Amino acid sequence: MLDPELLEILVCPETKQPIRLADPAVVQKLNVAIAEGSVSNKGGEPVSEKIEEGLIREDDLCLYPIRDDIPIMLIDSAIPLSTDMASD
Repeated sequence: MLDPELLEILVCPETKQPIRLADPAVVQKLNVAIAEGSVSNKGGEPVSEKIEEGLIREDDLCLYPIRDDIPIMLIDSAIPLSTDMASD
């Protein structure tokens, strides 16, 4: 689990918007799409590894994956989210 104090200071490296922990339902939807092979990150690379947790940017347009309790806050590693995916 991500440290709440860390979550308070992290922002999107691209837009500097606040981020929040992704709802488990959003993570589940994203993992279904990953299993279907229909997810690519902002760098254009296909995402094949299941997401355990993620951080969603305030505008709900992208998710930064958390792997082994470490947020991957690289712009190219962000996963763009469809409007229906982030709103749960």
